[in-house]
Amino acid sequence: MVDDEVDSWEILWDEKYSKRIFMYDSLRDSIGAALKRLGYSLNTKSPDELSEAKRILMEQMPIVRAYVGDSVKHSMIGREAALALVYSGDAMFCIEENDALAYAVPKEGSNVWYDAVVIPKAAKHKREAEQFINFLCDPEIALMNTEYIGYSTVNTAAYEMLPEETRNDPVYWPSDEIFYNCETFLDLGEFLAEYNKAWTEVLASK
Repeated sequence: MVDDEVDSWEILWDEKYSKRIFMYDSLRDSIGAALKRLGYSLNTKSPDELSEAKRILMEQMPIVRAYVGDSVKHSMIGREAALALVYSGDAMFCIEENDALAYAVPKEGSNVWYDAVVIPKAAKHKREAEQFINFLCDPEIALMNTEYIGYSTVNTAAYEMLPEETRNDPVYWPSDEIFYNCETFLDLGEFLAEYNKAWTEVLASK
């Protein structure tokens, strides 16, 4: 379904794939894609840059098949579209189910993220929570976890136990070159309200 090189966010705006593109119904992810396409930071607090990202998302809307969530995995496995914005672990899952699929991190960069397990300050069972975190950090358990969910592990002992093909898979473990243009989502503070407003206006422009 895709006969172009996929190495840039630009392809998600290509009318050649009209109505065969899925985007996330997520303001940080979809606005982030637009910002990176424009060469801006995922965490910009510039009203002008955010406005420009909103404009190109509105321009993109007529060619988007749907704004989705977790359902994108099964939709792509079922070949309901040609292109989609997806999370890396979901991409691993999709590729395992349909080897006609491929994954790429755009050259303009994307986001680097981390899951965390935390204990609420007022937790009544802090000791048990710590024991559960220790359980999750056990290499054998961490290995089972990463194999099940498809996301990279930061547990070095678990990483070493993974099959070599997984450890060498750039979807699972991107190269330093890929990481170079990536950044982590930061707390935008009060400016998040501007992102919310921009995303509402994008969706309202259907």
